[in-house]
Amino acid sequence: MNKSSLLRFLSTAAVVLVAAVLGHALWKHYLYAPWTRDGRVRADVVQIAPDVAGLVATVPVHDNQFVRKGDVLMTIDRDRYVLALQQAEANLAAATASARAAGAGAAAASAAIAGSRTEYEMYEAQAQRRLRMPEQSVISAEARQNAVAAANNARAGLQRAQASHQQASAAAQQALAAVQQAQVAVELARLNLQRTEVRAPADGYVTNLDVRVGDYAAAGAARMALVDSHSYYIYGYFEETKLPQLRVGDPVDVRLMAGGAHLRGRITGIARGITDHDNPTGANLLANVNPTFNWVRLAQRVPVRIAIDPAALPAGTVLAAGMTATIEVQPHTR
Repeated sequence: MNKSSLLRFLSTAAVVLVAAVLGHALWKHYLYAPWTRDGRVRADVVQIAPDVAGLVATVPVHDNQFVRKGDVLMTIDRDRYVLALQQAEANLAAATASARAAGAGAAAASAAIAGSRTEYEMYEAQAQRRLRMPEQSVISAEARQNAVAAANNARAGLQRAQASHQQASAAAQQALAAVQQAQVAVELARLNLQRTEVRAPADGYVTNLDVRVGDYAAAGAARMALVDSHSYYIYGYFEETKLPQLRVGDPVDVRLMAGGAHLRGRITGIARGITDHDNPTGANLLANVNPTFNWVRLAQRVPVRIAIDPAALPAGTVLAAGMTATIEVQPHTR
Protein backbone atom coordinates (compact mmCIF):
# COMPACT_ATOMS: atom_id res chain seq x y z
CA MET A 1 0.00 0.00 0.00
CA ASN A 2 1.48 3.30 -1.08
CA LYS A 3 1.48 6.45 1.00
CA SER A 4 -1.47 8.11 -0.74
CA SER A 5 -3.68 5.05 -0.29
CA LEU A 6 -2.75 4.91 3.36
CA LEU A 7 -3.66 8.54 3.83
CA ARG A 8 -7.02 8.01 2.10
CA PHE A 9 -7.69 5.01 4.29
CA LEU A 10 -6.76 6.84 7.46
CA SER A 11 -8.84 9.90 6.56
CA THR A 12 -11.84 7.73 5.71
CA ALA A 13 -11.45 5.77 8.95
CA ALA A 14 -11.19 9.03 10.91
CA VAL A 15 -14.34 10.37 9.29
CA VAL A 16 -16.20 7.14 9.98
CA LEU A 17 -14.96 7.10 13.57
CA VAL A 18 -15.99 10.74 14.14
CA ALA A 19 -19.36 10.05 12.54
CA ALA A 20 -19.83 7.01 14.75
CA VAL A 21 -18.91 8.97 17.88
CA LEU A 22 -21.18 11.85 16.93
CA GLY A 23 -23.98 9.47 16.03
CA HIS A 24 -23.65 7.67 19.34
CA ALA A 25 -23.60 10.98 21.22
CA LEU A 26 -26.68 12.20 19.35
CA TRP A 27 -28.43 8.91 19.98
CA LYS A 28 -27.72 9.10 23.72
CA HIS A 29 -28.81 12.74 23.75
CA TYR A 30 -32.03 11.85 21.99
CA LEU A 31 -32.78 8.92 24.28
CA TYR A 32 -31.57 10.12 27.68
CA ALA A 33 -31.04 13.88 27.70
CA PRO A 34 -33.77 15.64 29.73
CA TRP A 35 -35.58 17.44 26.92
CA THR A 36 -38.80 17.04 25.02
CA ARG A 37 -40.69 18.77 22.25
CA ASP A 38 -43.97 17.53 23.69
CA GLY A 39 -44.72 20.41 26.04
CA ARG A 40 -48.11 22.02 26.54
CA VAL A 41 -49.06 25.34 28.09
CA ARG A 42 -51.93 24.85 30.53
CA ALA A 43 -54.00 26.99 32.88
CA ASP A 44 -56.83 26.72 35.38
CA VAL A 45 -60.17 27.13 33.64
CA VAL A 46 -63.22 28.13 35.69
CA GLN A 47 -66.62 27.17 34.31
CA ILE A 48 -68.89 30.14 34.90
CA ALA A 49 -72.47 29.15 35.70
CA PRO A 50 -75.25 31.16 37.38
CA ASP A 51 -76.24 30.09 40.88
CA VAL A 52 -79.88 31.07 40.24
CA ALA A 53 -82.09 30.45 37.24
CA GLY A 54 -83.82 33.03 35.11
CA LEU A 55 -83.72 35.13 31.97
CA VAL A 56 -80.37 36.74 31.15
CA ALA A 57 -80.78 40.50 31.51
CA THR A 58 -77.31 41.79 30.60
CA VAL A 59 -74.00 40.42 29.33
CA PRO A 60 -71.48 43.27 29.85
CA VAL A 61 -68.47 41.27 28.57
CA HIS A 62 -67.42 39.91 25.21
CA ASP A 63 -65.50 36.86 24.14
CA ASN A 64 -61.74 36.86 24.97
CA GLN A 65 -62.07 39.97 27.16
CA PHE A 66 -59.78 40.34 30.16
CA VAL A 67 -61.70 40.84 33.40
CA ARG A 68 -60.74 41.49 36.99
CA LYS A 69 -61.89 39.49 39.98
CA GLY A 70 -65.34 40.72 41.00
CA ASP A 71 -66.32 42.14 37.59
CA VAL A 72 -69.89 41.40 36.51
CA LEU A 73 -69.98 38.82 33.73
CA MET A 74 -73.75 38.58 33.33
CA THR A 75 -76.92 39.35 35.26
CA ILE A 76 -80.13 37.38 35.71
CA ASP A 77 -83.50 39.14 35.71
CA ARG A 78 -83.98 40.45 39.27
CA ASP A 79 -87.76 41.02 39.44
CA ARG A 80 -88.69 37.55 40.65
CA TYR A 81 -85.98 37.58 43.31
CA VAL A 82 -86.90 41.09 44.50
CA LEU A 83 -90.48 39.90 45.03
CA ALA A 84 -89.22 36.77 46.80
CA LEU A 85 -87.19 38.95 49.18
CA GLN A 86 -90.20 41.18 49.88
CA GLN A 87 -92.34 38.10 50.56
CA ALA A 88 -89.72 36.70 52.93
CA GLU A 89 -89.48 40.03 54.78
CA ALA A 90 -93.28 40.14 55.13
CA ASN A 91 -93.27 36.59 56.50
CA LEU A 92 -90.58 37.61 58.97
CA ALA A 93 -92.67 40.56 60.16
CA ALA A 94 -95.72 38.29 60.62
CA ALA A 95 -93.64 35.71 62.50
CA THR A 96 -92.19 38.44 64.73
CA ALA A 97 -95.70 39.70 65.57
CA SER A 98 -96.83 36.17 66.35
CA ALA A 99 -93.81 35.71 68.58
CA ARG A 100 -94.68 38.89 70.49
CA ALA A 101 -98.27 37.67 70.95
CA ALA A 102 -97.05 34.28 72.12
CA GLY A 103 -94.66 35.96 74.54
CA ALA A 104 -97.51 38.06 75.94
CA GLY A 105 -99.60 34.90 76.35
CA ALA A 106 -96.77 33.23 78.24
CA ALA A 107 -96.45 36.27 80.50
CA ALA A 108 -100.22 36.22 81.18
CA ALA A 109 -100.01 32.51 81.97
CA SER A 110 -97.22 33.23 84.46
CA ALA A 111 -99.37 35.86 86.15
CA ALA A 112 -102.30 33.43 86.27
CA ILE A 113 -100.05 30.90 88.02
CA ALA A 114 -99.13 33.45 90.65
CA GLY A 115 -102.81 34.27 91.32
CA SER A 116 -103.84 30.61 91.42
CA ARG A 117 -100.99 29.77 93.80
CA THR A 118 -101.99 32.58 96.16
CA GLU A 119 -105.62 31.45 96.10
CA TYR A 120 -104.62 27.84 96.66
CA GLU A 121 -102.37 28.69 99.58
CA MET A 122 -105.17 30.71 101.18
CA TYR A 123 -107.79 27.97 100.87
CA GLU A 124 -105.31 25.29 101.93
CA ALA A 125 -104.42 27.19 105.07
CA GLN A 126 -108.08 27.80 105.86
CA ALA A 127 -108.91 24.12 105.42
CA GLN A 128 -106.00 23.07 107.67
CA ARG A 129 -107.13 25.47 110.42
CA ARG A 130 -110.68 24.14 110.37
CA LEU A 131 -109.54 20.55 110.33
CA ARG A 132 -107.44 21.16 113.46
CA MET A 133 -110.43 22.54 115.42
CA PRO A 134 -112.13 20.07 117.82
CA GLU A 135 -115.36 18.52 116.70
CA GLN A 136 -117.25 20.22 119.59
CA SER A 137 -116.34 23.70 118.25
CA VAL A 138 -118.72 26.05 116.53
CA ILE A 139 -117.42 24.88 113.08
CA SER A 140 -119.71 22.22 111.69
CA ALA A 141 -118.57 19.17 109.80
CA GLU A 142 -120.10 20.58 106.64
CA ALA A 143 -117.99 23.73 106.94
CA ARG A 144 -114.88 21.60 107.30
CA GLN A 145 -115.79 19.62 104.18
CA ASN A 146 -116.50 22.84 102.27
CA ALA A 147 -113.08 24.20 103.27
CA VAL A 148 -111.35 21.02 102.11
CA ALA A 149 -113.32 21.10 98.84
CA ALA A 150 -112.38 24.75 98.28
CA ALA A 151 -108.70 23.90 98.84
CA ASN A 152 -108.91 20.99 96.40
CA ASN A 153 -110.61 23.21 93.83
CA ALA A 154 -107.91 25.85 94.29
CA ARG A 155 -105.22 23.16 93.79
CA ALA A 156 -106.90 22.06 90.56
CA GLY A 157 -107.01 25.69 89.41
CA LEU A 158 -103.27 26.01 90.11
CA GLN A 159 -102.57 22.85 88.11
CA ARG A 160 -104.67 24.18 85.19
CA ALA A 161 -102.76 27.45 85.31
CA GLN A 162 -99.43 25.59 85.28
CA ALA A 163 -100.55 23.49 82.30
CA SER A 164 -101.68 26.64 80.49
CA HIS A 165 -98.31 28.23 81.20
CA GLN A 166 -96.48 25.22 79.76
CA GLN A 167 -98.66 25.37 76.67
CA ALA A 168 -98.08 29.11 76.32
CA SER A 169 -94.32 28.64 76.77
CA ALA A 170 -94.28 25.96 74.08
CA ALA A 171 -96.22 28.24 71.77
CA ALA A 172 -93.76 31.05 72.46
CA GLN A 173 -90.79 28.78 71.67
CA GLN A 174 -92.49 27.63 68.49
CA ALA A 175 -93.11 31.25 67.53
CA LEU A 176 -89.42 32.09 68.12
CA ALA A 177 -88.42 29.12 65.96
CA ALA A 178 -90.75 30.42 63.25
CA VAL A 179 -89.01 33.80 63.50
CA GLN A 180 -85.64 32.13 63.02
CA GLN A 181 -86.93 30.20 60.02
CA ALA A 182 -88.35 33.39 58.54
CA GLN A 183 -85.01 35.15 59.14
CA VAL A 184 -83.18 32.35 57.31
CA ALA A 185 -85.67 32.64 54.45
CA VAL A 186 -84.96 36.38 54.26
CA GLU A 187 -81.19 35.77 54.16
CA LEU A 188 -81.66 33.12 51.48
CA ALA A 189 -83.84 35.42 49.39
CA ARG A 190 -81.29 38.22 49.79
CA LEU A 191 -78.47 35.85 48.78
CA ASN A 192 -80.42 34.71 45.71
CA LEU A 193 -80.94 38.36 44.78
CA GLN A 194 -77.21 39.00 45.10
CA ARG A 195 -76.44 35.92 43.02
CA THR A 196 -78.39 37.35 40.08
CA GLU A 197 -75.10 39.12 39.35
CA VAL A 198 -72.58 36.56 38.14
CA ARG A 199 -69.11 37.90 38.96
CA ALA A 200 -65.63 36.79 37.95
CA PRO A 201 -64.02 34.61 40.65
CA ALA A 202 -60.49 35.52 39.49
CA ASP A 203 -58.55 37.68 37.07
CA GLY A 204 -58.62 36.11 33.67
CA TYR A 205 -59.89 35.92 30.12
CA VAL A 206 -63.47 35.18 29.13
CA THR A 207 -63.57 32.44 26.52
CA ASN A 208 -66.20 30.31 24.82
CA LEU A 209 -68.89 32.87 25.65
CA ASP A 210 -72.18 31.09 24.98
CA VAL A 211 -74.89 33.36 26.36
CA ARG A 212 -76.97 36.21 25.00
CA VAL A 213 -79.45 38.65 26.47
CA GLY A 214 -82.84 36.96 26.62
CA ASP A 215 -81.47 33.42 26.99
CA TYR A 216 -82.81 31.35 29.85
CA ALA A 217 -79.95 30.41 32.16
CA ALA A 218 -80.41 27.31 34.29
CA ALA A 219 -78.76 27.21 37.69
CA GLY A 220 -75.49 25.32 37.54
CA ALA A 221 -75.31 25.19 33.72
CA ALA A 222 -72.00 26.68 32.51
CA ARG A 223 -72.40 29.45 29.94
CA MET A 224 -68.80 30.65 29.60
CA ALA A 225 -65.28 29.77 30.66
CA LEU A 226 -62.75 31.95 32.47
CA VAL A 227 -59.03 31.25 32.05
CA ASP A 228 -57.24 32.31 35.24
CA SER A 229 -54.47 34.67 34.09
CA HIS A 230 -52.34 33.88 37.17
CA SER A 231 -52.43 30.12 36.75
CA TYR A 232 -50.43 29.43 33.58
CA TYR A 233 -48.00 26.55 33.80
CA ILE A 234 -46.47 23.97 31.49
CA TYR A 235 -46.79 20.22 31.32
CA GLY A 236 -43.86 18.47 29.71
CA TYR A 237 -44.44 14.87 28.65
CA PHE A 238 -41.02 13.26 29.14
CA GLU A 239 -40.12 9.75 28.07
CA GLU A 240 -39.59 7.41 30.97
CA THR A 241 -35.92 6.91 29.95
CA LYS A 242 -35.29 10.56 30.84
CA LEU A 243 -36.99 10.63 34.22
CA PRO A 244 -33.89 9.56 36.23
CA GLN A 245 -32.31 12.92 35.36
CA LEU A 246 -35.27 15.00 36.52
CA ARG A 247 -35.71 16.38 40.03
CA VAL A 248 -38.22 18.75 41.57
CA GLY A 249 -36.65 22.21 41.59
CA ASP A 250 -34.53 21.78 38.46
CA PRO A 251 -34.46 24.92 36.26
CA VAL A 252 -36.06 24.60 32.86
CA ASP A 253 -35.66 26.44 29.55
CA VAL A 254 -38.86 26.64 27.52
CA ARG A 255 -39.15 27.62 23.87
CA LEU A 256 -42.66 28.27 22.62
CA MET A 257 -43.53 27.21 19.11
CA ALA A 258 -45.43 30.49 18.77
CA GLY A 259 -42.70 32.90 17.67
CA GLY A 260 -39.96 31.04 19.50
CA ALA A 261 -40.52 33.00 22.71
CA HIS A 262 -38.06 31.95 25.40
CA LEU A 263 -39.35 31.29 28.92
CA ARG A 264 -37.78 30.07 32.11
CA GLY A 265 -39.33 27.87 34.74
CA ARG A 266 -38.77 25.25 37.39
CA ILE A 267 -40.02 21.70 37.89
CA THR A 268 -42.67 21.61 40.60
CA GLY A 269 -43.88 18.02 40.33
CA ILE A 270 -43.61 14.71 38.52
CA ALA A 271 -46.71 12.59 37.93
CA ARG A 272 -46.76 9.35 39.87
CA GLY A 273 -49.05 7.41 37.57
CA ILE A 274 -50.41 7.14 34.05
CA THR A 275 -53.08 4.90 32.53
CA ASP A 276 -52.03 1.41 31.42
CA HIS A 277 -53.95 0.96 28.17
CA ASP A 278 -52.67 -2.57 27.61
CA ASN A 279 -53.94 -4.03 30.88
CA PRO A 280 -57.33 -2.60 31.81
CA THR A 281 -59.31 -3.92 34.74
CA GLY A 282 -61.78 -6.62 33.81
CA ALA A 283 -65.49 -6.73 34.62
CA ASN A 284 -64.82 -8.85 37.73
CA LEU A 285 -62.12 -6.43 38.93
CA LEU A 286 -59.32 -8.80 37.89
CA ALA A 287 -56.46 -7.70 35.68
CA ASN A 288 -57.29 -8.12 32.00
CA VAL A 289 -53.76 -8.98 30.77
CA ASN A 290 -53.11 -8.61 27.06
CA PRO A 291 -52.03 -12.08 25.76
CA THR A 292 -49.90 -10.56 22.98
CA PHE A 293 -46.60 -8.75 23.47
CA ASN A 294 -45.09 -6.21 21.12
CA TRP A 295 -41.34 -6.65 20.86
CA VAL A 296 -40.91 -3.04 19.90
CA ARG A 297 -41.79 -1.15 23.06
CA LEU A 298 -42.05 2.63 22.95
CA ALA A 299 -41.06 4.53 26.05
CA GLN A 300 -44.05 5.81 27.99
CA ARG A 301 -44.42 9.54 28.47
CA VAL A 302 -44.90 10.85 31.99
CA PRO A 303 -46.27 14.35 32.73
CA VAL A 304 -43.91 16.77 34.50
CA ARG A 305 -45.35 20.03 35.82
CA ILE A 306 -43.30 23.19 35.32
CA ALA A 307 -43.99 26.57 36.92
CA ILE A 308 -43.36 29.59 34.68
CA ASP A 309 -41.16 32.37 36.04
CA PRO A 310 -43.31 35.50 35.47
CA ALA A 311 -40.27 37.78 35.82
CA ALA A 312 -38.67 36.14 32.77
CA LEU A 313 -41.78 36.33 30.59
CA PRO A 314 -40.94 38.47 27.54
CA ALA A 315 -43.06 41.59 27.14
CA GLY A 316 -45.98 41.12 24.79
CA THR A 317 -45.89 37.32 24.99
CA VAL A 318 -49.35 35.81 24.51
CA LEU A 319 -49.93 32.64 26.50
CA ALA A 320 -52.85 30.42 25.62
CA ALA A 321 -53.70 27.09 27.15
CA GLY A 322 -52.86 24.32 24.68
CA MET A 323 -49.84 25.98 23.07
CA THR A 324 -46.91 23.73 22.18
CA ALA A 325 -43.41 24.17 23.61
CA THR A 326 -39.99 22.58 23.60
CA ILE A 327 -38.59 21.95 27.07
CA GLU A 328 -34.99 21.47 28.13
CA VAL A 329 -34.15 20.75 31.76
CA GLN A 330 -30.90 21.96 33.29
CA PRO A 331 -30.26 19.31 35.97
CA HIS A 332 -28.53 20.39 39.17
CA THR A 333 -25.07 19.00 39.81
CA ARG A 334 -25.54 15.91 41.92
